[in-house]
Amino acid sequence: MAEQKDYSHEVKLHRYGFVRYLLIIIGTISLILGIVGIFTPVLPTTPFLLLTAACYARASQKFYNWLMNNKYFGSFIRDWRIHKAIPLKAKIISVSTIVITMTISAIFAPLLPVRIGMAVIGICVIYYILRFPTKKEDITE
Repeated sequence: MAEQKDYSHEVKLHRYGFVRYLLIIIGTISLILGIVGIFTPVLPTTPFLLLTAACYARASQKFYNWLMNNKYFGSFIRDWRIHKAIPLKAKIISVSTIVITMTISAIFAPLLPVRIGMAVIGICVIYYILRFPTKKEDITE
């Protein structure tokens, strides 16, 4: 098992307890949306995970450290914070998933305007993903 890094120095707790609870709730909802985004082509994952990290960084050292050390989600956040880039593998998977799911959905869409709308949305999301720099090599922290 990989060694857990302590990110507590990045946490600046909000001074009001009720705000910290609210931030944990918002961060958790954002995390759930980020997880859903992994499996759906239109919902982005990384922005929701970044929002989760921002909320947890103001609410809880425990939640923030868990998120940053999580083997599935931590890498998204660390890659973005350090490199401001999306890994090539993530781009390929994202674009492929969008093309496949939109194509399958378009086959079953009964109306031409719906098919055109789905194509436009798919193209816009693909453009959005591809405009970010590509992280070509894995750099260990």
